[in-house]
Amino acid sequence: MPYRSAVLALDKQILTELLLELGPAAPPPAAEPAWRATAGMPAELIDAVTRLVRLLDAPDDIPALAPRVESEIIYRLLTGPLGPALRQAAAAAGTRIRAVITWLGDRFAEPVSIDRIAAEAGMSPATLHRHLKAATGMSPLRYQKHLRLLSARRQLLAGDATAAQVAHTVGYTSATQFSREYRAFYGLPPVQDITRLRAGLTKRHAA
Repeated sequence: MPYRSAVLALDKQILTELLLELGPAAPPPAAEPAWRATAGMPAELIDAVTRLVRLLDAPDDIPALAPRVESEIIYRLLTGPLGPALRQAAAAAGTRIRAVITWLGDRFAEPVSIDRIAAEAGMSPATLHRHLKAATGMSPLRYQKHLRLLSARRQLLAGDATAAQVAHTVGYTSATQFSREYRAFYGLPPVQDITRLRAGLTKRHAA
């Protein structure tokens, strides 16, 4: 007998927003990780999935309607038998991302690849990218660059080290690349930026 199937990758941002909206009414996390869970589909969920699939016949409507129907589907899943498993999965992903953020903070000066970071998180590179960007607004390597430049700025502001010395300390092998990326983040080359910051601090203290 012919049949059709539909696969929906759950949007973590929508899931998180719905959990926040549900608040105490949200189902508690499952006691044990549920790597695979199944449940029957109530009529309301079948209706929402059917409407999402039918949008394939109306591509012009997809940008406006698909996100709304997807939110409804996730809501139906959260408030149904799969709710505890979904909440547990969301909590586990958040815990792993926090661990990755800490791990990168401890190793921002080291050369690391996306594959190594993903292995540390226990995620695929694509999943890591999606979750870390949702948490920080940046891709994994851009977040590492942000940590490097933030540390560099603090060191330059606090000490007498040259830009080249600080660049090496935070993991750059090229002072030119460091200066270019520093300017892209902070709007000025390192020396000019630190001069501006120190002048601002002096004015505040004088006032």
